[in-house]
Amino acid sequence: MTITQEKTIAAKVRSEFPILHQEIHGKPLVYLDNAATSQKPIAVLEAIRHYYENDNANVHRGVHTLSSRATDSYEGARDKVAAFINAASRQEIVYTRNATEAINLVAYSWGSTLRQGDEIILSVMEHHSNLIPWQLLAQRTGAVLKFVELTETEEFDFEQFKSLLSEKTKIVSVVHVSNTLGCINPVKEICAEAHKVGAKVLIDACQSVPHMAIDVQEIDCDWLVASGHKMCAPTGIGFLYGKLDLLRSMPPFLGGGEMIADVFLDHATYADLPHKFEAGTPAIAEAIGLGAAVDYLSAIGMNRIHAYEEELNAYLFQRLREIPEIRVYGPQPKEDGSGRAALAAFTAGDVHPHDLSTILDQAGVAIRAGHHCTQPLHRYLKAQSTARASLYFYNTREEIDVFITSLKEAVEFFGGLFG
Repeated sequence: MTITQEKTIAAKVRSEFPILHQEIHGKPLVYLDNAATSQKPIAVLEAIRHYYENDNANVHRGVHTLSSRATDSYEGARDKVAAFINAASRQEIVYTRNATEAINLVAYSWGSTLRQGDEIILSVMEHHSNLIPWQLLAQRTGAVLKFVELTETEEFDFEQFKSLLSEKTKIVSVVHVSNTLGCINPVKEICAEAHKVGAKVLIDACQSVPHMAIDVQEIDCDWLVASGHKMCAPTGIGFLYGKLDLLRSMPPFLGGGEMIADVFLDHATYADLPHKFEAGTPAIAEAIGLGAAVDYLSAIGMNRIHAYEEELNAYLFQRLREIPEIRVYGPQPKEDGSGRAALAAFTAGDVHPHDLSTILDQAGVAIRAGHHCTQPLHRYLKAQSTARASLYFYNTREEIDVFITSLKEAVEFFGGLFG
């Protein structure tokens, strides 16, 4: 596929994202902060509005028509998510508020089986959401944290990872795509090696599920987590995928309504999966919005989205190389843009990333600046913070041009100050 994909993807869909059609400081908005959150198409907004205007009722608990319709939409969204990642059963999909809650669910529920001296393998590139829950678990149980470092090209060191594995390894929890380095980790191979020593594997797929086709059965991970808001769905909804037998073996995470079968004054029995892990009134509209987002992405096609983003990525890095002061972290993409995610976390000499972001905002360009919830990684890279531009399928070459022009002007401006 060539950059003519713009005519069939970006140009076609941009009219379906109302937020993109506005001016910031008198300039057309160029939204390049998609790794933080994605924008929402009309189809998702309408699905949420339809629920509240037509079907608003609590799910599962009523036999009246509104409750039945709400339940059908809510549970139908679960079927869509299961098919989207090729889960073997709809019962393997647990709704959570976000990926952070999903990781905490595993750490607190399955993590209760860990004992002193057991080992947890993470990597230095993990998002804080895939770090703090395991730190807390290690503090509670006496388990030991071990970390995979980076290769010379700033990618996951697979050989070192294999050397860390042992019979003491109980779980490996790693990101699929780094939100800072952009590297795509070999999750299928990671799972295979970990399973050889009897360890479980959790994959943080927040930066991969929105951008590429994911097949959990092919990856053979034990758990996988994602957040809806990064994949055109609302905030406040995410999901945990887990192998059926594994989820059945895990105790509940939260107690209350919805997750029970029978309740007595002194004990209770629990509902079957997935409801055992979904205590209380759920985020009904948000789940329905997630289902609508899955429909929307599926209609475009995840392979088409991924191919188009690779083309944009090649162009982004081509243009970034025009600015000698820019240092991009993570591996370089191949000539066709493949080999890494369509995002670039970078520094520009002595210019503070927050200053760059502020100047670019004046030009209507939205990028992220800071540590991107990867403080340990930034320390490892000896970078206090970075600026980050991240792309999605509704972005265009023209927007990259505006970004690069504004970035050049910002670097020249601050260069004059420091010079």
